[in-house]
Amino acid sequence: MDVELFGICPFTTTQVLLQGKWAMLMMHHICDGPIRFNELQRKLPKMTNATLSSQLKKLEKFGLIERKMYDEMPLRVEYSVTEMGAKLRPVFDSIETFGNEYIAYMKENGVEL
Repeated sequence: MDVELFGICPFTTTQVLLQGKWAMLMMHHICDGPIRFNELQRKLPKMTNATLSSQLKKLEKFGLIERKMYDEMPLRVEYSVTEMGAKLRPVFDSIETFGNEYIAYMKENGVEL
């Protein structure tokens, strides 16, 4: 991937924003509504705390999600999509449709990994 094209090429830019094994799945879950760290961790059980924390910081830095900390004890932090991050929802819906169609294609045609 040519990171030099970030901010120039729309495909490269989107790929950089969503790079990483978990970024798309995280955004998919966060798009469903505000979610706390532990809730997200339960939805992605194979993801380490350190990786989740790192990916959340990256998505926040890119302006796709926001972190809201509540002044209560115990401390409560929620993550939600920004206006820009919400624009990914139809993209994820299209990916889901394609994925389901491809899964059916694989079953019908005996396609294996």
